[in-house]
Amino acid sequence: MLNVFSLANGRLVQEEIASADAPVGRQPVWVDLEAPTEQEKRWLQQSFALAIPEDIVADDLEESARFYEEDNGELHIRSDFLIHDDEGPRNLRVAFILHRNVLFSIHDEDLPVFRLLRLRARRIPALIGDAKDVLLRLHDVAAEYSADTLEGIYDKLERVSAHVLKQDVDDASAAEALAAIAKEEDLNGRIRRNVMDTRRALSFMMRSRMLNAEQFEEARQILRDIDSLDSHTAFLFDKINFLMDALVGFININQNKIIKIFSVASVALLPPTLIASIYGMNFKHMPELELSWGYPLAIALMAASVMAPFLYFRRKGWLR
Repeated sequence: MLNVFSLANGRLVQEEIASADAPVGRQPVWVDLEAPTEQEKRWLQQSFALAIPEDIVADDLEESARFYEEDNGELHIRSDFLIHDDEGPRNLRVAFILHRNVLFSIHDEDLPVFRLLRLRARRIPALIGDAKDVLLRLHDVAAEYSADTLEGIYDKLERVSAHVLKQDVDDASAAEALAAIAKEEDLNGRIRRNVMDTRRALSFMMRSRMLNAEQFEEARQILRDIDSLDSHTAFLFDKINFLMDALVGFININQNKIIKIFSVASVALLPPTLIASIYGMNFKHMPELELSWGYPLAIALMAASVMAPFLYFRRKGWLR
C-alpha cells in the first residue's frame, strides 16, 4: 500500500496516486509504503530515483547497518515500533530513508503509531513542517504509545495483585495468575526494547546534525520523556518479580499441605502396624491368642494406637 502525504495550509494531506505512471502532484514530505509491491517500487524509482532493497526491513541486520548516511546525503534509519494486536505484542521493524527532503517509510504492517500521527497531522495545523518533523513526531508518538501501554500493564497487574493478595489462591487460580503475569512481563520487556531503540534513533539524528535548533530541542525533550519511562519499566519488573515470588510461595504452601497429610497419616499408622506385625507372628508364647478375647484385644489396641496420635496432633494444631 502506497500513501503519499504533502502539506496544505499547515496540515498533512494525502495525495491520490491513480496509477504507477501518474506523476506526483505537490511536493510530498512523507511517502509511506506498507508491504510495497514491485509496481510501487518502480513508481518510486521513476518519481524519486530511489531504489528500495529487498532486505530493507530484515531483522538480522547488524547494528552498524541500522543507522548510516550515504555519500549522496541519504539518511537511513531502521527503528522498531511496538504493535499490540490480537496476535500479541510484537516489535515491528520500520526502515526510514530521508531522500531529497522527503521521508520514505517502509514496513510490512500498518502500525498504530503511524495511524495516530496521520490523525493528529490532519487536525492540528503547523504540527508538521518538513520531512524531519515527520520522523521526529513518529518517534515522539512511539514514546507516548509505550507510555500508554505501560499504564495498561499497571492496571492489569493491579487486578492480579488484588486477586493474589486478598483471597485464597488454589492451584488453578495460581496458574491463571502466572499466565497473566508472564504476558505482562513479555510486553514490558518489549516496551523496554522499543524505548531503547527509539533513544538510539534520536541520538543518531542529533549526532548527524540533520536537525535545526528547534528540532534538536524537541529531540532532547523526547529523550527526557523516554528516560522517565525507564524507571516505570524497572518498577514493573520488580512488581512482576514480587507477584511471581508470592504465587510460587502460595503454590508451595498448597503442596506442603498435601505432604503434611501424608506425613501425619504415615506417623499415625506406625503403632497399629507394629501391633499387627507382632500379633501376626503367631508365637507359642502368646497365650492370649488361644483365648476367645485375644484377637479382639489386638484389634482394640490397634484402634487405640491410631486414635491416640490423631488426638495428639489435633491438640498441637498440626491437622489444621
